[in-house]
Amino acid sequence: MSEQVFDHIIVGGGTAGCLLANRLSARRDRRVLLVEAGGNDDYPWIHIPVGYLWCIGNPRTDWLWRTETEPGLNGRALRYPRGKVLGGCSSINGMIYMRGQARDYDGWARLSDDPDWRWEACLPWFKAHEDHWRGADAAHAAPGFDPGGRRAGGEWRVERQRLSWEILDAFAAAAQQAGIPASEDFNRGSNEGVGYFEVNQRGGLRWNATKAFLRPVQHRDNLQVWTGAQVTRLLTTREADGALRVSGLALRPEGHDHDAHTAGQPLQVQLSPGGSLVLAAGAIGTPQLMQLSGLGPAADLQALGIPVQADLPGVGAHLQDHLQIRTVFGVSGVRTLNTMAASWPGKLRIAADYLLRRRGPMSMAPSQLGCFTRSSPELPWPDLEYHVQPLSLDAFGEPLHRHDAFTASVCHLNPTSRGTVRLRSPRPEDAPLIRPGYLSTDEDRAVALAALRLTRRIVAQPALARYQPQELRPGATIEDEAELLRLTGDIATTIFHPVGTCRMGRADDPAAVVDSRLRVRGVRGLHIADASVMPTITSGNTCSPTLMIAERAAHWIAGST
Repeated sequence: MSEQVFDHIIVGGGTAGCLLANRLSARRDRRVLLVEAGGNDDYPWIHIPVGYLWCIGNPRTDWLWRTETEPGLNGRALRYPRGKVLGGCSSINGMIYMRGQARDYDGWARLSDDPDWRWEACLPWFKAHEDHWRGADAAHAAPGFDPGGRRAGGEWRVERQRLSWEILDAFAAAAQQAGIPASEDFNRGSNEGVGYFEVNQRGGLRWNATKAFLRPVQHRDNLQVWTGAQVTRLLTTREADGALRVSGLALRPEGHDHDAHTAGQPLQVQLSPGGSLVLAAGAIGTPQLMQLSGLGPAADLQALGIPVQADLPGVGAHLQDHLQIRTVFGVSGVRTLNTMAASWPGKLRIAADYLLRRRGPMSMAPSQLGCFTRSSPELPWPDLEYHVQPLSLDAFGEPLHRHDAFTASVCHLNPTSRGTVRLRSPRPEDAPLIRPGYLSTDEDRAVALAALRLTRRIVAQPALARYQPQELRPGATIEDEAELLRLTGDIATTIFHPVGTCRMGRADDPAAVVDSRLRVRGVRGLHIADASVMPTITSGNTCSPTLMIAERAAHWIAGST
C-alpha cells in the first residue's frame, strides 16, 4: 500500500468529501482516494430522520468532541457533534436545506477580492447538484434539461416536510401578526419570513451526501474509498526552488472494514507529481490536521514540539458558530410531541404512521418551522433565525417534558464573537481544544437581549392566545437585562454550525489560509474545500453552502491538472 500513488487524495468522507470524490473521479484517467476515519453509513438510525437522536453522542457516528468551558455561557462546556461516518455531518445533522442570504456571498467576494464568489456567481453551483421538489426555475434546479437544452440539476434532493403541527401553524400566524411576512422559499437570496423548512430527504428518509454523491460512483475503478483510517499528518517536501509541496499523507488504520492495509501498521500514501490533496475534514478536523502536520501558528506548534513547516497564523483562528437561545413556552389546549410520545400507545401510533406512510414525528427534522427576521427595524436585512419545535426538554438528548410545550430557539446569524481550534497535544487521537468564544462581544450580547424581547412579542400575539403560552425558560418574570444575560448563558447552546477556521482572503491578509481558489497559501498542491474556508458564517444552516464550496473546488482542481 505504501507504494500506491494517487492523483487526488481527499481527506474526509463527509458532506464535501463525498461530492469531491464524485466529481474528481469523473475523469477516468485520474486515480482518486477518499479517506474517512469513521465507518460506513449502514447504521439504520442514520437514515430515519428522527435517528439523529441516536447518532449524536454515539461513538459510531460522532467524534464526541466538547468545547472548553465558555465564559459567555457561565462556565459551561458544550457537546460539539461532528460526523465520524461516511456522509459526515450530513449523516447526523438536522437535514435543513438552507443557502443563506445573497449578501453573505457578496461579502465573501469583497473579502477575497474575487467577484466569482458573488451570489450570482455561486447560484449556478448550488443548482448544479440540486434536485428540488418544485422543479426548475430561476432559483432552483431538478434533474433534466434547462430550456437551452443543457443538462441541469443533480443529486442533492430537497423536499417539503411530511408533517404539520397546530402549534407551529399558530406560531407562524403570530409571527405574521408581529410584522414578519410568510415565506414559502427561504432560498432565493433573501430568507426573510416565516414558514416550514425544506429538508434533504427522499420519501421520508434522510438523504445524505453518501447516497447523493458517493454510492452512485463507488463502482468506478479509478476511485478507492478507505474507511476506518485516521489521517495522522500530511507529508511535505521541498522543491528545487525551496517551495513547500504536499506529497501525501500518513494514516493509521482503525476500522475492521478497511481491507487495504496491514492491521495496525501506519501507512504512507503518495501523491503523483503535480497531484492535489484536498482537506475536507470540516471546520474542526481540518485545522487540527494541519497543525499536526506543522502548518499553523508557529509559536503554538513549537510549544508542542511540532516542527514548523509553514507559519500560518490563521489556521484554527476565526472560529464562528451560531449560538441558539432556547426559549420554552408551556401551552394548553393543543397536543405537542411531549404528551404524544409520553405513552406506549402514542409511541406505537407514531411508529405505525412512519412505517406505513413515512410521515409523522419519526420523519421530523430536529426543527420544523423557520423564521428569519431582524433584531432591530433599522437593520437592512434579517439577522435572526428561529428554529421552532413542537416539544421541549432540558437539553439535547434529555427526555421530553411531560407537559405540552414548544421551543422557539433563536440565533444571531452574524455573530461578531470569534473563537479558536488548537491542539491539545501532538497526539492525533487527542481531541482538539475548541473555544468558540460565545457572547464575547457587546454586539452579540445586545442582539441576544433583542432576540429574547422579540420572541416574547411574537408569543404575545393573538394567534397564540388560545393556547395560553407561559414562558418557562428563561422565565416571564425576568426583565432585568443583566439577569436575562446570565440566564441566556445558562440556556444557550450551539446549533452545530462551526466555520471559518481556515478562512479565505486576499493576498495581503496575513490571517487568510486559502486564496479565492481554495489553495493553501505557501503549500503547493494543497487545497481546502469545507466550511473552514468561509470568511464569514452564512445566514443560516451551513450544510448546503459547504456542498457549493466543494462543487466549485472540484471544478477548479480538475481544471488545473
